[in-house]
Amino acid sequence: MPPAGTPLEKLGFLTIGLFDESDPAAGHETTLRMIELGERLGFDSAWVRHRHLQYGISSPVAVLAAATQRTRRIELGTAVIPLGWENPLRLAEDLATVDVLSGGRLNPGVSVGPPMHWDDVRAALYPDTAEAEDFSYERVLRLLRFVAGEPASSFQGTEGIEQFSDQAQPRSPGLRSRLWYGGASLRSAAWAGEHGMNLLTSSVVRAEESEDFAEIQRSHVRAFRSAHPTGRVSQGLVVIPTDGASPAQREKYAAYVAGRTPRTTTPQGPGRLMFGHDLVGPSAQIAAALHAHAGFQEVTEVAFALPFSFDEPDYVQILTDIATRLGPALGWKPAG
Repeated sequence: MPPAGTPLEKLGFLTIGLFDESDPAAGHETTLRMIELGERLGFDSAWVRHRHLQYGISSPVAVLAAATQRTRRIELGTAVIPLGWENPLRLAEDLATVDVLSGGRLNPGVSVGPPMHWDDVRAALYPDTAEAEDFSYERVLRLLRFVAGEPASSFQGTEGIEQFSDQAQPRSPGLRSRLWYGGASLRSAAWAGEHGMNLLTSSVVRAEESEDFAEIQRSHVRAFRSAHPTGRVSQGLVVIPTDGASPAQREKYAAYVAGRTPRTTTPQGPGRLMFGHDLVGPSAQIAAALHAHAGFQEVTEVAFALPFSFDEPDYVQILTDIATRLGPALGWKPAG
């Protein structure tokens, strides 16, 4: 646990990258502009969500490949890639390629479990192997092994004029230490630490040992750190500072938070999911709430989530306020 009053060391943000079905290029361009803005504002990291069969980023690796060519310093992350949709060997190749393009700035976050709406997509996703697919932690371990350079093939050598490696290529040796696990349960947090990953906490957790979101988040961080004391932990919450917002924006933001608040009061659904309360208001007010938050008290790194459905001017205002008002109130200093 960081000492009381420890300044926030790393400040990041997370975006879903929504787009119009009839004009997807515009939404992707907005996402790239937000990442560029984040770098100019001094953010340490920019993260993109992953959404399959929705109007959000379905291919974060491709989007971040583009972002590598439009930024020079900011870390680029995925929060998170659901591995149930992925072949770990192919993903290892893609991640290493983007990491090389970025100069070692990629921070891939992953999770496991069956794909959402599994019964509806299984015939399209795994028409011949659905019953044999393993959606357990072993799928993460396969990815970790391939990223670390363990053999993926029994053949290496020259065939004709072509050379073959038994490892996933390209190799990006530092990437293994920058892999994150997005965990919502106590077991996942401990498992990530036990396997030398970093931990992404989010605004959704399972109500296992408590129904207090902040207490649950704190227990996850402590379970992770007991297994991996030097691993990185990033806290995820939705924060909406209003310092530079117009009256219309403040009204819009308040309505957004009010509509989402009921789900934060009790566990939701059979999975007993607890949602973190969105923090909206002046930066000084949000900073005070964070300093009193049991989860925030455990970390020195955050990735604040941008609301799903806002417009580009809203995101510009929110990111600017986070970087110039909220971050400094938490003891953070902009990078670069």
